Amino acid sequence: MATGDIRQTGGSENSLDIQDLARFAIQEHNNKQNALLEFKKVTNVKEQVVAGTMYYITLEAADGGKNKVYEAKVWVKPWMNFKEVQEFKLVGDA
Repeated sequence: MATGDIRQTGGSENSLDIQDLARFAIQEHNNKQNALLEFKKVTNVKEQVVAGTMYYITLEAADGGKNKVYEAKVWVKPWMNFKEVQEFKLVGDA
């Protein structure tokens, strides 16, 4: 895979690493927005090799009892112990 290409990563929705990243994105969002989103599940993952890896995670989270779909963009550089949410946005109702 060439650097910069975004690719679908089939089957990784259920990986613990991806679920941890999704939970991390929700936690960061909750902290910044004083929100109370609750993680439900990851529904899609794409990744892009940059200086590290950019993960594009589509996830479901409960917001006041209603499940909604969000997209999180998380940048990870494992050798630096670096993890940052670049973007977190509401897509729609689940």
